[in-house]
Amino acid sequence: LLAIRDIAELRAASGEYSVILDIEEDVPFLPSSLVGQRTLFVATGTVDAAVDLSGLGPQAVRVTEDGTSVTVTLPPATLTPPRIDPDGSYVYSRDQGLLDRVAGAVTGDTPDEQALYQQAEAMLAEAAEASDLQDRAEANTAQVLSTLLESLGFDDVTVDYAQG
Repeated sequence: LLAIRDIAELRAASGEYSVILDIEEDVPFLPSSLVGQRTLFVATGTVDAAVDLSGLGPQAVRVTEDGTSVTVTLPPATLTPPRIDPDGSYVYSRDQGLLDRVAGAVTGDTPDEQALYQQAEAMLAEAAEASDLQDRAEANTAQVLSTLLESLGFDDVTVDYAQG
Protein backbone atom coordinates (compact mmCIF):
# COMPACT_ATOMS: atom_id res chain seq x y z
CA LEU A 1 0.00 0.00 0.00
CA LEU A 2 2.96 2.36 0.33
CA ALA A 3 3.20 2.57 -3.45
CA ILE A 4 -0.09 4.46 -3.57
CA ARG A 5 1.66 7.45 -2.01
CA ASP A 6 4.04 7.61 -4.96
CA ILE A 7 1.17 8.75 -7.15
CA ALA A 8 0.87 12.46 -6.55
CA GLU A 9 -2.59 13.02 -7.97
CA LEU A 10 -5.35 10.93 -9.46
CA ARG A 11 -7.36 12.85 -12.05
CA ALA A 12 -10.54 10.90 -11.77
CA ALA A 13 -13.07 12.96 -13.75
CA SER A 14 -13.04 15.59 -16.43
CA GLY A 15 -15.79 17.93 -17.53
CA GLU A 16 -16.15 19.98 -20.69
CA TYR A 17 -18.01 23.24 -20.29
CA SER A 18 -19.16 26.05 -22.53
CA VAL A 19 -20.00 29.58 -21.38
CA ILE A 20 -21.11 32.76 -23.12
CA LEU A 21 -19.78 36.12 -21.96
CA ASP A 22 -21.85 39.19 -22.72
CA ILE A 23 -19.72 42.20 -21.89
CA GLU A 24 -21.04 45.69 -22.41
CA GLU A 25 -18.98 48.82 -21.82
CA ASP A 26 -21.11 51.95 -21.92
CA VAL A 27 -20.44 55.60 -21.30
CA PRO A 28 -23.09 57.28 -19.15
CA PHE A 29 -25.36 59.79 -20.87
CA LEU A 30 -24.13 58.91 -24.38
CA PRO A 31 -25.82 56.52 -26.79
CA SER A 32 -24.06 53.21 -27.43
CA SER A 33 -24.17 53.93 -31.17
CA LEU A 34 -21.60 56.68 -30.52
CA VAL A 35 -19.47 55.41 -27.65
CA GLY A 36 -19.07 52.01 -26.03
CA GLN A 37 -18.90 48.43 -27.09
CA ARG A 38 -20.58 45.10 -26.57
CA THR A 39 -18.81 41.77 -27.01
CA LEU A 40 -20.29 38.29 -27.08
CA PHE A 41 -17.60 35.67 -26.46
CA VAL A 42 -18.17 31.91 -26.58
CA ALA A 43 -15.65 29.92 -24.53
CA THR A 44 -15.25 26.18 -24.21
CA GLY A 45 -12.85 24.42 -21.95
CA THR A 46 -12.20 21.54 -19.61
CA VAL A 47 -11.85 21.20 -15.87
CA ASP A 48 -10.52 18.10 -14.15
CA ALA A 49 -11.34 16.86 -10.68
CA ALA A 50 -8.43 15.25 -8.87
CA VAL A 51 -7.73 13.52 -5.60
CA ASP A 52 -4.33 14.33 -4.08
CA LEU A 53 -2.67 11.14 -2.90
CA SER A 54 0.73 12.67 -2.15
CA GLY A 55 0.05 13.37 1.52
CA LEU A 56 -1.32 9.97 2.46
CA GLY A 57 0.34 8.66 5.56
CA PRO A 58 0.03 5.42 7.50
CA GLN A 59 -3.02 6.82 9.32
CA ALA A 60 -4.91 7.01 6.00
CA VAL A 61 -4.98 3.21 5.62
CA ARG A 62 -6.51 1.02 8.32
CA VAL A 63 -6.42 -2.76 7.95
CA THR A 64 -8.44 -5.01 10.23
CA GLU A 65 -6.57 -7.47 12.44
CA ASP A 66 -7.60 -10.43 10.31
CA GLY A 67 -6.31 -8.62 7.17
CA THR A 68 -9.52 -9.05 5.19
CA SER A 69 -10.86 -5.50 5.36
CA VAL A 70 -9.27 -2.14 4.68
CA THR A 71 -10.47 1.45 5.05
CA VAL A 72 -8.72 4.22 3.14
CA THR A 73 -9.36 7.86 4.06
CA LEU A 74 -8.60 10.37 1.30
CA PRO A 75 -8.79 14.13 0.99
CA PRO A 76 -11.80 15.41 -0.96
CA ALA A 77 -11.51 15.86 -4.71
CA THR A 78 -10.51 19.32 -5.89
CA LEU A 79 -10.96 21.05 -9.22
CA THR A 80 -8.02 21.96 -11.42
CA PRO A 81 -7.89 25.38 -13.09
CA PRO A 82 -9.89 25.51 -16.32
CA ARG A 83 -8.11 24.99 -19.63
CA ILE A 84 -9.74 27.01 -22.38
CA ASP A 85 -9.84 25.42 -25.81
CA PRO A 86 -8.55 28.13 -28.16
CA ASP A 87 -9.96 26.32 -31.20
CA GLY A 88 -13.44 26.14 -29.69
CA SER A 89 -13.53 29.66 -28.23
CA TYR A 90 -14.27 32.73 -30.28
CA VAL A 91 -15.72 36.22 -30.37
CA TYR A 92 -19.25 35.74 -31.70
CA SER A 93 -19.90 39.42 -32.18
CA ARG A 94 -18.40 42.77 -31.29
CA ASP A 95 -20.37 45.98 -31.70
CA GLN A 96 -18.57 49.27 -31.23
CA GLY A 97 -19.85 52.80 -31.16
CA LEU A 98 -18.80 55.10 -33.98
CA LEU A 99 -16.22 57.02 -31.90
CA ASP A 100 -14.65 53.78 -30.62
CA ARG A 101 -14.31 52.45 -34.17
CA VAL A 102 -12.72 55.71 -35.37
CA ALA A 103 -10.35 55.79 -32.39
CA GLY A 104 -9.35 52.17 -32.98
CA ALA A 105 -8.68 52.84 -36.67
CA VAL A 106 -6.57 55.92 -35.90
CA THR A 107 -4.51 54.38 -33.07
CA GLY A 108 -4.40 50.84 -34.44
CA ASP A 109 -5.54 49.47 -31.08
CA THR A 110 -7.26 46.13 -31.10
CA PRO A 111 -9.62 45.00 -28.35
CA ASP A 112 -7.94 43.19 -25.45
CA GLU A 113 -8.99 39.57 -25.65
CA GLN A 114 -6.88 38.52 -22.66
CA ALA A 115 -9.52 39.98 -20.36
CA LEU A 116 -12.16 37.90 -22.15
CA TYR A 117 -10.17 34.73 -21.56
CA GLN A 118 -9.64 35.58 -17.89
CA GLN A 119 -13.36 36.14 -17.34
CA ALA A 120 -14.15 32.98 -19.27
CA GLU A 121 -11.81 30.97 -17.02
CA ALA A 122 -13.63 32.27 -13.96
CA MET A 123 -17.02 31.37 -15.46
CA LEU A 124 -15.82 27.89 -16.47
CA ALA A 125 -14.58 27.34 -12.90
CA GLU A 126 -17.99 28.39 -11.55
CA ALA A 127 -19.74 26.01 -13.94
CA ALA A 128 -17.52 23.14 -12.81
CA GLU A 129 -18.14 23.93 -9.14
CA ALA A 130 -21.89 23.89 -9.73
CA SER A 131 -21.73 20.48 -11.41
CA ASP A 132 -21.27 17.05 -9.87
CA LEU A 133 -17.69 16.76 -11.15
CA GLN A 134 -16.09 16.47 -7.69
CA ASP A 135 -18.61 13.81 -6.60
CA ARG A 136 -17.93 11.83 -9.76
CA ALA A 137 -14.18 12.05 -9.20
CA GLU A 138 -14.57 10.72 -5.66
CA ALA A 139 -16.77 7.85 -6.85
CA ASN A 140 -14.30 6.99 -9.63
CA THR A 141 -11.35 7.13 -7.24
CA ALA A 142 -13.14 4.85 -4.79
CA GLN A 143 -13.81 2.39 -7.63
CA VAL A 144 -10.16 2.40 -8.76
CA LEU A 145 -8.85 1.89 -5.23
CA SER A 146 -11.44 -0.79 -4.45
CA THR A 147 -10.47 -2.74 -7.56
CA LEU A 148 -6.78 -2.41 -6.74
CA LEU A 149 -7.14 -3.41 -3.10
CA GLU A 150 -9.48 -6.30 -3.87
CA SER A 151 -6.87 -7.61 -6.31
CA LEU A 152 -4.41 -7.56 -3.40
CA GLY A 153 -6.67 -9.90 -1.43
CA PHE A 154 -8.90 -7.62 0.64
CA ASP A 155 -12.50 -8.83 0.81
CA ASP A 156 -14.01 -5.58 2.09
CA VAL A 157 -12.74 -2.19 0.92
CA THR A 158 -14.09 1.11 2.23
CA VAL A 159 -12.97 4.47 0.83
CA ASP A 160 -13.86 7.51 2.92
CA TYR A 161 -13.23 11.17 2.24
CA ALA A 162 -12.05 13.56 4.93
CA GLN A 163 -14.10 16.71 5.43
CA GLY A 164 -12.66 19.47 3.22
